[in-house]
Amino acid sequence: MSVWNYVVTAHKPTAVTHSCVGNFTSPQELNLIISKCTRIEIHLLSPHGLQPMLDVPIYGRIATLELFRPPGEPQDLLFIATERYKFCVLQWDGETSELITRAMGDVSDRIGRPTDNGQIGIIDPDCRLVGLHLYDGLFKVIPFDNKGQLKEAFNIRLEELQVLDIKFLYGCSKPTIAVLYQDNKDARHLKTYEVALKDKDFIEGPWSQNNLDNGAGLLIPVPLPLGGVVIIGEETIVYCNGSSFKAIPIRPSITRAYGRVDPDGSRYLLGDNSGLLYLLVISYDRERITGLKIEHLGETSVASTISYLDNAVVYIGSKYGDSQLIKLNLQSDEKGSYVEVLEKYVNLGPIVDFCVVDLERQGQGQVVTCSGAYKDGSLRIVRNGIGINEQASVELQGIKGLWSLRSSTSDQYDTYLVVSFISETRILAMNMEDELEETEIEGFYAQTQTLFCQNAIHDQLIQVTGSSIRLVSCASRELLDEWNAPSGFSVNVATANATQILLATGGGHLVYIEIGNGKLNEVKHIQLEYEIACLDVNPIGQNANFSTMAAVGMWTDISVRIFWLPSLELITKESLGGEIIPRSVLMCSFEGVSYLLCALGDGHLFNFLLNVSTGELSNRKKVSLGTQPITLRTFSSKDATYVFAASDRPTVVYSSNKKLLYSNVNLKEVSHMSPFSSAAFPDSLAIAKEGELSIGTFDEIQKLHIRSIPLGEHARRICHQEQSRTFAICSIKNCLINNEETEIHFVRLLDDQTFEFMSTYQLDAFEYGCSILSCSFSDDNNVYYCVGTAYVLPEENEPTKGRILVFVVEDGKLQLIAEKETKGAVYSLNAFNGKLLAAINQKIQLYKWMLREDGAWELQSECGHHGHILALYVQTRGDFIVVGDLMKSISLLLYKHEEGAIEERARDYNANWMSAVEILDDDIYIGAENNFNLFAVRKNSDAATDEERGRLEAVGEYHLGEFVNRFRHGSLVMRLPDSEAGNISTIIFGTVNGVIGVVASLPHDHYVFLEKLQSQLVKVIKGVGGLSHEQWRSFNNEKKTVDARNFLDGDLIESFLDLSRPKMEEISNAIGVSVEDLCKRVEEMTRLH
Repeated sequence: MSVWNYVVTAHKPTAVTHSCVGNFTSPQELNLIISKCTRIEIHLLSPHGLQPMLDVPIYGRIATLELFRPPGEPQDLLFIATERYKFCVLQWDGETSELITRAMGDVSDRIGRPTDNGQIGIIDPDCRLVGLHLYDGLFKVIPFDNKGQLKEAFNIRLEELQVLDIKFLYGCSKPTIAVLYQDNKDARHLKTYEVALKDKDFIEGPWSQNNLDNGAGLLIPVPLPLGGVVIIGEETIVYCNGSSFKAIPIRPSITRAYGRVDPDGSRYLLGDNSGLLYLLVISYDRERITGLKIEHLGETSVASTISYLDNAVVYIGSKYGDSQLIKLNLQSDEKGSYVEVLEKYVNLGPIVDFCVVDLERQGQGQVVTCSGAYKDGSLRIVRNGIGINEQASVELQGIKGLWSLRSSTSDQYDTYLVVSFISETRILAMNMEDELEETEIEGFYAQTQTLFCQNAIHDQLIQVTGSSIRLVSCASRELLDEWNAPSGFSVNVATANATQILLATGGGHLVYIEIGNGKLNEVKHIQLEYEIACLDVNPIGQNANFSTMAAVGMWTDISVRIFWLPSLELITKESLGGEIIPRSVLMCSFEGVSYLLCALGDGHLFNFLLNVSTGELSNRKKVSLGTQPITLRTFSSKDATYVFAASDRPTVVYSSNKKLLYSNVNLKEVSHMSPFSSAAFPDSLAIAKEGELSIGTFDEIQKLHIRSIPLGEHARRICHQEQSRTFAICSIKNCLINNEETEIHFVRLLDDQTFEFMSTYQLDAFEYGCSILSCSFSDDNNVYYCVGTAYVLPEENEPTKGRILVFVVEDGKLQLIAEKETKGAVYSLNAFNGKLLAAINQKIQLYKWMLREDGAWELQSECGHHGHILALYVQTRGDFIVVGDLMKSISLLLYKHEEGAIEERARDYNANWMSAVEILDDDIYIGAENNFNLFAVRKNSDAATDEERGRLEAVGEYHLGEFVNRFRHGSLVMRLPDSEAGNISTIIFGTVNGVIGVVASLPHDHYVFLEKLQSQLVKVIKGVGGLSHEQWRSFNNEKKTVDARNFLDGDLIESFLDLSRPKMEEISNAIGVSVEDLCKRVEEMTRLH
């Protein structure tokens, strides 16, 4: 690994932080706008649900997302403020489908203490000003002029220092805010202020309300005719507007989100922290409130945001679980719930811990995360590629080919599956019980290998064998006509569509035949100079049954050629280079673009753009999919075309944004594939792999495949044990015991294939699982799970007691072998030279595994090291120990065998509050800290003085904008040895927003090249809202802000592939590297994740 690092997102953020609804893309269209911390998504509400229109990164962490409509505007504008005090106003451009920046600015103050309770951003309902509460004791005002443009901002002093919420009130002649605050005696009150824009000051407001519920935390301003405000507490809900006051008691709960249902504010949806959804109904008579009522509707994910869309459809955005689109029904179901979930949107956040494992033992890593929180806790198995769900399978050896046939051309579903073997052909069909059973098509010849089968026009079937072509009636299944190969020749390869057959015999003969009604007509025959290896006549032009072109792959000169049909006139000849012959060619069309794919015998795949009118090939690209010959086959799913490349690394080729993408399929070697869609298994594929034929359906086709294992409890630590094929997790479950909510903590054992609970060990009351590890010890062959715990007592600031528990897995059960009491929380456990290294509060402690005289094993303390505030994160390599401290950044310790002691070698003297550390190589360590930055430090073992040797020097800094909980070595992708990316080492990280990212260490020349590209891209790709990329990526904490160095933004670099051709050329000219080379270099980088 090296100092030069490349940071890229493998899985975008999925935790939803904000959402709003309005007419943004046009006056008639209703949009849902979602913020996922550093990204914005714009959706259109259509009769079929939500349609995505735009998904863009924002160079900042979004703190405020609000729609508003200045007077005279036909549609809404979007106001965004970021945590680093930038703001912008965005407008939709209907012609280009892009966001335009209407206004932007910086609202930071040189001095000021950032608010503890997060930033508040609000817009006056009459669009007179934007109000921001960013620093304690200050309220910032950005006024609008009468044209709806923003003017210069100013601050107003706010007496209330502990502000909980601020909202603008409706229907006030002067802009008026309601402030919910806590005084220094912890009592909570509400005050109102008028904002005097001319005097730039507050005027005491019309009313106030003292001594509210101690848990009051949320204000809901009510529109006219009623006006006023609803105050949501933990035990009461209060309405007040100065003249009237109404309160109702509620079941104790903390309300996190609300959404308004009716424009007049008579109904609101409330979501609490246990995922319960309530309806608050306000009844009123003119301007007087007559009643408040709350009704329980049902359960959703724990909501962070609620947006009522239309027709009782509601969007529930969540940070702790999957977001949902729900419908509120008038009648409740049998469980008494009015909530029906229409759609779920996967969210991996918060990723508290994860491990990288290779469960299929294919050399491809999968990430298993501890995701979600509270009741929405789950494990997620994230892997690169596509999942195939097997529906049925049968043992069959030696399959040489597969084709599906319909019993009549007009049928919706396939009836037959033709399976070819080396000396026979079998025909399978679905029977009434939806089982595959053997059948016959009388006109087919079954005692030989079939080369090709196809449904043809006039309700006919064709079968091509080594000696003939047979044309068979669908209805009677009898032979109608036969074309025989000339004597002394046999057919080697063949292909067909509904009207045309193209075949090759030995000696380079190419024969073109057209299918008539009951008749086969040989139209043209030519001889080529070499043998023919593969053919294709897949129609991609206007006519779905007839192709004007044929693609032919050749032996000897290793070329691919395009011929006109019916004349067999050569148009294009493209030499492929090398000695490996093409094994499969395919003409196909993705998203309206025509391609020629050509697969070689060594697992390489060429793709060319194919000009349908001239037959020319251009834009040649080559990728390596596997090491064995590939056969190509198209299939369609959900109205899109896909190509299945069957080989030792089966892959699906598809197109997104007019760009070809390759997703590996979670199957081992596949020799043949055919689409097979029957009534029982619609949209399925028949797949021949070693010794069996199976039928399966595809999951969503995308880069990452995610499987969810809901736990109903919060998993906080996870670890895998290869030997016992298990996972162990530490989890928390919230339970009601005698009507008291209590937390119970468990260590649970799960099967690593089915993910079912196999065994559970319950921890003591107040005992938390803090760390978990699978390891073995010196002089003992067993493999153990070690768990570090802490007793978290309400009266203690820091735990003073914990345990280390050592378990062995026996007969699928956790057996406790040994336990050791500690004087604090065991934050981290590492296997260390056959011993166990533990971080306990501020101390690093080493234990050895000893056999007692009575034959039992126990942990014995060997040595330790003090000198940390809290040693939270520890990684080891050889005898070196790297410690991430709560506040004192990274330090490096060394274990000395002779003395049996641990001593500090070096430390980083910056004050970084750490959230994760990892060792990149012997000298370089990476850390993440709580201001969303990454940094790398290097040990100076060659330095001249002790003072320099004792200092870890910061060699890289970068603002990630994400809170990292864990780094782990590993990779999400297969490492193909022939690609440049094959030997680049990577670490994976997981964050609170559900991001899975990769840090790759690059060779220096690679880094310099990509850095050049990045500096050009910054000029061409402008940040949304005029936000600056350089400022966004600059390392930033309370002490300093410095430019990013020695870290590259892979997301920006890889967005080069999505640019238009002219923009690519602009960059290519600036760097002096061809567009093709740039694409190739950047595509190499995309293969890291």
